[in-house]
Amino acid sequence: MTPYEVIRLDSWDDFLRVITYPPYADWAFRGQRDERWRIYSALSRYLYDLRVDPALWIDQEERILRIFKRKAHNFLTRAPALEDDFEWLALMQHHGAPTRLLDFTWSPYVAAFFALERAAGDAAIWAINPAQAGAMQGQLPLFPTDTDPTRKENFRRFFLRQEIPFVWVGEPQAMNRRLSAQSGTFAIPGNLNQSLEEILGAYPDPRNTLVKLVLPAAKIRKRGLRELYRMKITRESLFPDLDGLARSLAYELEFHWAYDPHTGGG
Repeated sequence: MTPYEVIRLDSWDDFLRVITYPPYADWAFRGQRDERWRIYSALSRYLYDLRVDPALWIDQEERILRIFKRKAHNFLTRAPALEDDFEWLALMQHHGAPTRLLDFTWSPYVAAFFALERAAGDAAIWAINPAQAGAMQGQLPLFPTDTDPTRKENFRRFFLRQEIPFVWVGEPQAMNRRLSAQSGTFAIPGNLNQSLEEILGAYPDPRNTLVKLVLPAAKIRKRGLRELYRMKITRESLFPDLDGLARSLAYELEFHWAYDPHTGGG
């Protein structure tokens, strides 16, 4: 049995009932197309897969942050403040660098899109309660304002140099167009060696901190994506650039107002 709650949904209506009413109104969400995937950052996965010595993970993370800061000015009209590590990491994440930031959204509908868009089996939406994410198991409580990485030196103090098992949820001071379009936020783990569910599963009240919604694609995907399309939640709207427009066309292959492309019928 998992320490956090797992809710299996059988229909799009089930999903709407769960996310429309308390307690999830102020939670953050992350959609994943395979419910078996654990929640690791791209940085953790990269370091694991490349078998980098865990004793050097922090040094290597700091190294790529330093390299990016030194070179990115060649491509920027406005660079973040040099000491604002969080905004630099958000910029790195935006352009595809492996960072410890995990993409979440304040919109359960956006999370549903990312969960269902390319799902073939059971997809998942993970939900975090930010109000509970500041509590730390086994140590004196730290609250989000104490560890806030938008504050000077906090990223280096609580994230980069220490392996404290906690998670902070929030956004940098300056948000790019994509983050704004997706109602995006980030979950930042204080420990790269553990998955997000491992960290939050060890919290004092894990069932009020982390929830996993399982969405079987066979039952939910077709109607869910159609409803999201009608709400204008598509690749085109979530990635407001030419790449987003181009990638949004994949769904147009399986959708048409006049007929069902899967069957040819109305």
